Amino acid sequence: MIADIKLQIDASLASFLKRIRSEYKLHLVDPILFESIKDFTLREGKRIRPLLLILSYQGYQPASQPIAPEIFDASTCMELLHNFMLIHDDIIDRSDLRRGKPTLHQLLKKAARTREQEKLGFDLSIIAGDIVYALAIDAFLSMKAPADRKERALKHFIQTAAFTAMGEFIDILHGVSSLSKIKEEDVFLNYTLKTARYTFECPLVVGAMLAGAQQNDINKLSELGILIGQAFQIQDDILGIFDSQKNIGKSILSDLSESKKTLLVWHANRKLPVQKRKVFLKYFLKPKKNYQDLVAIRKIFAQSGSLGYSLKQIANRAQKAKQLLEELHLSPKYVSVIQNLIDGLFKPSRMIAESYQDSL
Repeated sequence: MIADIKLQIDASLASFLKRIRSEYKLHLVDPILFESIKDFTLREGKRIRPLLLILSYQGYQPASQPIAPEIFDASTCMELLHNFMLIHDDIIDRSDLRRGKPTLHQLLKKAARTREQEKLGFDLSIIAGDIVYALAIDAFLSMKAPADRKERALKHFIQTAAFTAMGEFIDILHGVSSLSKIKEEDVFLNYTLKTARYTFECPLVVGAMLAGAQQNDINKLSELGILIGQAFQIQDDILGIFDSQKNIGKSILSDLSESKKTLLVWHANRKLPVQKRKVFLKYFLKPKKNYQDLVAIRKIFAQSGSLGYSLKQIANRAQKAKQLLEELHLSPKYVSVIQNLIDGLFKPSRMIAESYQDSL
């Protein structure tokens, strides 16, 4: 079912972009504007967000009712919101790769000849990102639902965009703050705002709202989404250190180069003995890091218990989410599908745990 839905989501994205080309005339402004947005949007991805919206919505429909074609079209709002976030995030992080291909600012810096090609790419990408957010709202409005449900869901969708921006704001401030000032609750607040709300909580809640689910279920879906989102971000941080560039689709040194204050980093800084902490900080605070630094930090995270602690936090949240899922009034069929999806999302962290089991 998931594979079939993802194929339809991809088809809906392509159809939406075709409509946008006709309605907004982006290609007439400059062909590279539309083509770069199209390229970025249609790149192969997990499509987690539109998928969750569809599964949540359909789970509250009669069991015999097929998935309505318009919900596929409407679900593209979540993928477009995601792309908007990625475009701006890549500018902030000065990333060159996204999903294994050049980031949008790398594509757009070729729009014209100038003495400042990089600045041109950043400037144009900020604008393109804003356009993609507007397109996300357009896609949302294509949903067919009672006006009161639609208005409520739209407000939640817009609030989510604001919360995610707040998370990015906090993330930037954390980046220039002393590591000693960062608390565990700060890390999780960042995870909640920057990742959990728009990746998991929003699509699950919006789908349920549009379907007319009861408030008690909506509250549980919100809690479930935040738990899964936090766990997903912890896993993402682990993969950014312990996985390969081929698998994560960006430079393996990206997260390390930015000296992000992740749960791994917080735990190591807090739990390591004084002398070992000094060694860790020597690597962590190094302005330019190389692959040998990455290998050294991997070893520190594994031997300090930071990797084990982070993996445990993932498992605990996934288990709590499973319990909440079983309490919902969703169709049993869709409870099973969502649970299988969640299990699949955390396969990479289970593989990391197996690879480093002797060190945990």
